[in-house]
Amino acid sequence: MTRILVFFGCAALFLSSCVPAKKLVYLQKDDLKKRNEIPKDTILRSHTLDIQEYRIQPLDILSINFETLSEENDAFDFLSKLTPQTRASGGSSAVNAAQNGILVNTEGEIEYAVLGKINLSGLTLFQAQDTIKKHASRYLPDVIVRVRMLNFRYTLLGEVNSEQTVISANTRLTFMEAIAQAGGLGELADRSHVKVVRQNGNQADIFYVNLLKEDYIESKYFYIQQNDVIIVPPLKQRTFRRYFTGNLAMITSAISFGVLIFALSK
Repeated sequence: MTRILVFFGCAALFLSSCVPAKKLVYLQKDDLKKRNEIPKDTILRSHTLDIQEYRIQPLDILSINFETLSEENDAFDFLSKLTPQTRASGGSSAVNAAQNGILVNTEGEIEYAVLGKINLSGLTLFQAQDTIKKHASRYLPDVIVRVRMLNFRYTLLGEVNSEQTVISANTRLTFMEAIAQAGGLGELADRSHVKVVRQNGNQADIFYVNLLKEDYIESKYFYIQQNDVIIVPPLKQRTFRRYFTGNLAMITSAISFGVLIFALSK
């Protein structure tokens, strides 16, 4: 009877340390149970994405470039005053890009010596291009404006392969893309309860997302936003994997030592 109890106890400990595939695979919909029945080269399902274009916020850093077909010296001089000159310096490319960008002030405005103040807060990048072009067209009718985001960033913390803050040139990132760019999640990460801290004006909103369910594709939280902090908790198996083996060795050694002392004392 004792051997049976020991056997089942060891089996229970072994099984409790395992991480099943259903806790690791992103965007599931019973596909893991029916792998052999899934037809190949066929669209199984379609989901409607809730795509939200990024809108400019105060303290964003923008790359704003002006172009024209005009060859007049006056036009060249005008453009040189609008487009910042690249400065050769050491450091990372992200830092250099930020130094050459234009900072949106706390009122959501950018300012040029010639064009004056231009409010961009709440505009998409394409809307910002059109708005700036309207101001610049008063001086150069054929001007073309290109706006890019330089400091779109997010932070990934917790049970991940590398805790870090990532600066991305792409402002439309899904959570899976953001996690992949940051190095991915650890095997013992709980993908079903990922916590997100999102800035919303002067407040921080807290919500959780489940990356294991396929229906998450249609969620309004499918894409990350500027300054998101993503916190990934560990699975329960993490404590067992990390501490049980070492503690078991210590307990076993202590018991063995106790048995030896008891045997010698007889």
